[in-house]
Amino acid sequence: MEEGTSESPSHRESTVDQGGADPFQWDTREDCQVRQILDRIADKWALLVIALLDNRRLRFTELRREIDGVSQRMLTVTLRSLERDGLVKRTVHPVVPPRVEYELTSLGRTLHTTIQSLVTWTEAHQKEIAAARTAYDTRAAQAAEATTP
Repeated sequence: MEEGTSESPSHRESTVDQGGADPFQWDTREDCQVRQILDRIADKWALLVIALLDNRRLRFTELRREIDGVSQRMLTVTLRSLERDGLVKRTVHPVVPPRVEYELTSLGRTLHTTIQSLVTWTEAHQKEIAAARTAYDTRAAQAAEATTP
């Protein structure tokens, strides 16, 4: 190991000025808390649940009806994970049969604001992305044709 090199895999220093941004802020190790949280909230089902619960309460069946393609099991797992992380509040009403509603917590609402920014960016740049995809696919097809005997 070179002199001055840390043996700790989590200790990284950059010699290049990153403008205050840490390029390793999202540690790639499996046990990294930031990575675990990002994996959870960046999941497509979690994003849809958070979007649907914006300023309203919904029952499980209403969420399932609104989210095309989600299985009952996957929605259950997603809701439990979001509840565990403090993003979703689950309320059980003492009636027969029990009525269960889900809503965003104050922490979940702050995340919704962030997600909304991402959606807004995507909507603003979707044509550019579509054009880039088309150009890439065209180049890839031409390269494949050029290498086919």
